[in-house]
Amino acid sequence: MSGADVTTEVYAGTSDVKKIVGVLSGKGGVGKSTSVAVLAFNLAYKGFSVGVLDADLCGPSLSKMIGLKGNIHSCDQGWVPLSQSVGEGKISAISLSYLVDNQDQAVIWRGPKKTAMIKQFLQDVCWGKLDFLLIDTPPGTSDEHMTVMECVPNCSVILTTSPQAVAAADVLRQVTFCKTTGANILGIIETLSGFVCPTCSDCSLLFNKGGGQRLAEHCKLEFLGSVPIDPNLSKYLDSGTLGSNRDTCVSYQSYDAIVDKLLGIMGVKCLTISAEDGG
Repeated sequence: MSGADVTTEVYAGTSDVKKIVGVLSGKGGVGKSTSVAVLAFNLAYKGFSVGVLDADLCGPSLSKMIGLKGNIHSCDQGWVPLSQSVGEGKISAISLSYLVDNQDQAVIWRGPKKTAMIKQFLQDVCWGKLDFLLIDTPPGTSDEHMTVMECVPNCSVILTTSPQAVAAADVLRQVTFCKTTGANILGIIETLSGFVCPTCSDCSLLFNKGGGQRLAEHCKLEFLGSVPIDPNLSKYLDSGTLGSNRDTCVSYQSYDAIVDKLLGIMGVKCLTISAEDGG
């Protein structure tokens, strides 16, 4: 089977998905999974149907963050992702954590097996009609990332970085990876941008600030916004209860502004009117 045949076959599983967006970063621990989880909730509360694909096979954490528990079932068309209604929208998810019996067991796979699993997630999952499919990825520019780019030729990308120069340098390599593979970079999010005190809500700059914006300017990319460290967000993601507690998270509001900017960049109209706008 030719490479073109493989791409067509794998992409067929997402044929009813309007927008596919991968969240990448050359650096680990800079908020990729957190960003995917919060973006998914934010989009769903705006009325969109959102799919979440956890391509971080060795560290699948999204199922816990979004609070979706259970077992994956099959139908004639393939695997059925776990789903939950969120506001006027919906979140559906697939993760390796749903397919293993022991959550504490290490996933010790070489590249070909990782590639095959990601292709299954794209082809053999009944995603159905989605407005967005968000793909969480591990650090680096390796098998998982190449598989996604090869199988989803219209995949757009959001990059995350923390403010430090060492993190931005790794993300710069991710920029060159995206340009090499032809991926459309929507913009850069700066995470860990200050610490929000849970008592007074004052923000202290623990890791400096502005590294993401400087990287965006250097690469002539859109800077989507900065997100502070928020103990409340960490607590609710750990417990899978962000949806019902989002109004108490300062950083959730930061992501709200980022989502509005992303929708504008992609030319997508918001489906609901927020309470703040009089809806």
